[in-house]
Amino acid sequence: MTVLLHLSDTHFGTEQPEVVEALVRLAVRLRPQLVVLSGDITQRARAAQFRAARRFVDRLDAPATLAIPGNHDIPLFNLAARLWAPYANYRRAFGTRLEPVHDADGLLVVCVNTTRAHRHKDGEVDAMQVRRVAERLRRARPEQLRIVVTHQPVHVTRPEDASNLLHGREDALRAWAEAGADLVLGGHIHLPYVQPLAGTLPGVSRAPWCVQAGTAVSRRVRDGVPNSVNVIRHDPQAWPRECLVERWDHRSTSGRFELFEATRIALVR
Repeated sequence: MTVLLHLSDTHFGTEQPEVVEALVRLAVRLRPQLVVLSGDITQRARAAQFRAARRFVDRLDAPATLAIPGNHDIPLFNLAARLWAPYANYRRAFGTRLEPVHDADGLLVVCVNTTRAHRHKDGEVDAMQVRRVAERLRRARPEQLRIVVTHQPVHVTRPEDASNLLHGREDALRAWAEAGADLVLGGHIHLPYVQPLAGTLPGVSRAPWCVQAGTAVSRRVRDGVPNSVNVIRHDPQAWPRECLVERWDHRSTSGRFELFEATRIALVR
């Protein structure tokens, strides 16, 4: 059984120490093979915030970690850094690769950097990125759960969140669906949900699911939704082919992350 821990929008610089400690305890309990951070790791892309985030990730003690930047992970007020070295602090903490790939038994995770220095909040995916991801998905092995990671969402559940949608998502989702993507992970709006995308892509018979994470440890929670993370479980040897996506919420009454709901997703090949 492969266990993936999906975190987003940690916004270090606004983290809550008690939630950080609770999440470390959850990771020790779950022992995930992979931790995925889908952006907005820091609040203001400062070196000290990235160092704090790196220390936190190291405490999770997972065999592998994948991270992508979010719009908060490039400088906002330092215009020179934003234009000429937007990822300098990010790279010092999380490595030079902005679009890492994890290829392991039963699991393929392909990351996409959707941030742009010329944009404030919005993200986009370009044609070259769409092709790269699709080509990598096509090379996946039959038993692998195939995941794409972006920061901005490819689907929203409320009209008021539509302005946060990823630019270029329509072409991307069609190409990735045809290439065999199962899940698209994201964050950005601090709202967790799991939604099928088949009905949103006319003419596409097989489409991935959108898996959004809330804010993992930040005090910047929204609309009464507590801090939350996702846990994805997949057994490549099991039949029927499926994965389980769990939402774990932090409960202030217990001081722990507790299972809120689970969604079972059939994998169609």
